[in-house]
Amino acid sequence: MEDVTYTLEFEKPLRELEKQLITLNQVSQESKVDVSSEIAAIEKKIDQMKVDIYSDLTAWQRVQLSRHPKRPYTLDYIERVFTDFEELHGDRRFREDAAIVGGPAFLDGKPVMVIGQQKGRNTKDNLLRNFGCPHPEGYRKAMRLMEMAEKFNMPIITMVDTPGAYPGIGAEERHVAEAIAVNIRDMSALKVPIITIVIGEGGSGGALGIAVADEVMILENGYYSVISPEGCAAILWKDRAAAPQAADALKFSPTHLKQFGVVDQILPEPTGGAHRNYDASAATIKAAILQSLETLEKKSCKELLDDRYAKFRSLGEFEDSAAATTA
Repeated sequence: MEDVTYTLEFEKPLRELEKQLITLNQVSQESKVDVSSEIAAIEKKIDQMKVDIYSDLTAWQRVQLSRHPKRPYTLDYIERVFTDFEELHGDRRFREDAAIVGGPAFLDGKPVMVIGQQKGRNTKDNLLRNFGCPHPEGYRKAMRLMEMAEKFNMPIITMVDTPGAYPGIGAEERHVAEAIAVNIRDMSALKVPIITIVIGEGGSGGALGIAVADEVMILENGYYSVISPEGCAAILWKDRAAAPQAADALKFSPTHLKQFGVVDQILPEPTGGAHRNYDASAATIKAAILQSLETLEKKSCKELLDDRYAKFRSLGEFEDSAAATTA
């Protein structure tokens, strides 16, 4: 699954070493010359450079990794974590929205409802899926599937990976903000366990529309924010080029999110990012879901709803003060 043709700026020194390793291996195979010591030396350098680069990423570098075009998307994880997935389509009001996929599946033999945002791998697929930016009908489809899950007492698993809901004229005409608001309201009252994993980008209400969950997890190179760094930079710095500064200011790295109580777990990725090993990343997600479900299913319906309400009501810090009065 690893792709060395797409290189982020901060990864270039590592890629150069990886190219040298490929060349040495080819020379060894073609000329039958023993270069094992040189190969071992470069492999050691690569391992050390991976630690140096990926153990101290900036917020902006994590954003870049979260957007890596070879990063596993929702359907990649569904294929590896679940079995017998049956995708369902349409919101029964307007049309199908391919930016959100969902349907029933089995998790180690247990029926669940899986829903997630889906990006495309090429131009044609991205146009079909609107670059992972859902229209209102996508959120209404998601809510239809969640209500079906509640009816059949199936836990709900959602995967977040979107820059945000689509802000176009058509989406506004069909009330995208209202669709997200309804999902937030109705998810808070669903009587089945809900688990959300931010697998890449978690942009604004576009993410929150399927993320009102009992347990919120995030992969270590994902981000979850009220606005994209470019959007924030355009507003505060009047220049989208200030996105790296905005990423730092927004404090949306997984470590900050856990510190603030926005997420409950940070899931580790293979060194260098989830795109380097789909199977290992999927195994981590599956183990986390199973562990979380085991805990959530022990709760009564009332405990589940009360804890979910308390979780989201406790987010943020507030200070009340009586208004000064004058005689």
